[in-house]
Order: sequence, then C-alpha cells, then structure tokens
Amino acid sequence: MQKYMKAMVLEAQGSPLVLKELPVPEPGSDEVLIRVEACGVCRTDLHVVDGELPDPKLPLVPGHEIVGRVEQMGTKVTGLKVGQRVGVPWLGYTCGRCRYCVKGRENLCEHAKFTGYTMDGGYAEYCVSKAAYTFPLDWSGAAAGAAPLLCAGLIGYRSYSFIKDASTIGLYGFGAAAHIIIQVAVHENKRVFAFTRPGDREKQKFAMSLGAAWAGGSDEMPPEPMDAAIIFAPAGPLVPQALKALDKGGRLILAGIYMSKIPEMSYDILWWERAIQSVANLTRRDGIEFLSLAPEIPVTTETIKFRLEQANEALDHLRAGKIKGAAVLIP
Repeated sequence: MQKYMKAMVLEAQGSPLVLKELPVPEPGSDEVLIRVEACGVCRTDLHVVDGELPDPKLPLVPGHEIVGRVEQMGTKVTGLKVGQRVGVPWLGYTCGRCRYCVKGRENLCEHAKFTGYTMDGGYAEYCVSKAAYTFPLDWSGAAAGAAPLLCAGLIGYRSYSFIKDASTIGLYGFGAAAHIIIQVAVHENKRVFAFTRPGDREKQKFAMSLGAAWAGGSDEMPPEPMDAAIIFAPAGPLVPQALKALDKGGRLILAGIYMSKIPEMSYDILWWERAIQSVANLTRRDGIEFLSLAPEIPVTTETIKFRLEQANEALDHLRAGKIKGAAVLIP
C-alpha cells in the first residue's frame, strides 16, 4: 500500500514553497530511505528558491542539512543499519571517474548531483539518499542541533582548512557557518574577529560569547591586521573591504556558492601577496573529519526551530538576517 508524506515543494524559482502530499520515495539498490527528524535551512536553499542558482530540478523538495533515521535500505547497501541516525549533506553523488574524482577532488566532479538542488532534499517527512554519501552521526542530542553541521559546519570547516596556519582570522557574516567554525578556531587557540551587518549589536554580542576577540560591523577595520579571513555573506563589496584588513601575505576565502558582484578595486589592496580563493562544495573526507571533530570540541549550535509548514517563514527570516545561529525545520 502506497504511503504518503508531507513536503514543501518549489514549483518555480522566485515563488513560495507549496505544502504538498507526495508518495514516500522508494530507495534504489544503493540508497537508503530516511525518516527526517530535522532539516536545516541554509542560505544556499535561499539562493535556489530565489533563482540565484540556475537550473534546479523542478519541482524540487529543497533542503540539504538533513538529520534522520534509516527507515529502509537498498539491496546493495552496507555499513548502515535500520534505525541508525544519519546525516545527509549537499554533495549527493559523484561519478568517481572524471579527472577531478580520480585526483581526489570529488567536490569538483563534472557530473556531481546535489541534495536539495538537483536531487530532492529534506524539506519533507522522508527522503532518499545515496548510501555512500550518507554520514553515520554520533550525536545523542536533539536532531535539530546536528542539522546545521551538515552544511554550515562542513563548508565552514572546508574553508577553515585552507587557513589553519593563520593566527588571526576574520569571519565576515556571522550566521550559521560562522557560529560553528568560530568554535573550532577558538578551540585551536586562534584569535578571531567577527564582522556582522553594521549596527547588529546582538550578533556581535553573540560572537563575543563564543570566544571572538573582537566583534564589529563589516564596514569597520579590525584592531589589527589579520592573517586570513573567510567571507560567508553573499556580498561582493565585502571582498575589497576584507582585503584591506589583511596583513601582507594574507589569504581571503570566499565560502559562499553565490555572491553579488565584486566591485572594481585598486590593485594595491591585493598586492603584497594577498590571495583570494573560493570554496566549492565539500568532499566526503571533509565530512568524516569534521563530524568526528565536532563532538570532541564539543561544537554546539544555536537553532531556531520552525515546523515544516513554516518553511517559507524560515526562509523569510533568513533573507532578512533575523536568524541568530541557524534555522531548522522539524517535520
């Protein structure tokens, strides 16, 4: 007998999600069916819904910060078991054969598929995931607390991995990713400066409570030149602003999947061997490393919970910069 589930569906970019009743998906031979316990609301979801990322699967169930329990397994699945808590990230499939995959750079795979973008995601009561891209989760707390680790945490960790030798680090855009990775950086005795929207005293206070050495607006200069910085906010004008705040030889990491136009800038703010690098997606190794490290620190997450049916409201709050920490949907 066919089972049905509730899901929030994107039918056209630029339009609100629609609550629908859909058949519970059947897992393929290499897939698992997951009963969703929580799904984070990521800024990437916002870019997909608003049309800033092109060519999504339509209709689409968004969501790629999924925490749930294995409900059913395909015939070829090994290493997981029914009832096990698992996490599903943005990277949903890679070919394993292209020139990037064979070099261990599967985040650049020419045939990659992405959860909640080119594959249905977790804004639903159930989802399916390729077993090889599904992480066992050692998380005994509430599922909502783990959900932001699956993208905000992972992309923050990958971004941070490029600047681990830095002593002073700036974080531009103090949202879901920054509030996680600052905990890793402080744990490793880094001096962290947090940059928020100008005048956002609440988030600046939040950053200080997590160990920031200084917090201020993104239009301000830090108290000293920084060795490195990560921009999480999708705002191109922050690029020259952050470069001005870097010391000689500093490195600027652009962590977003989308960014508004970077304005024309003078070469002198890039000179002195300052460097800019973007970060694309993640690898499964990133996931294994970070999800092993997070409980050791331990990383905690600040979450605001919304019912599944409130997905549009959660996206509106994120769009307006009203989320402290991370938003999470609970089916």
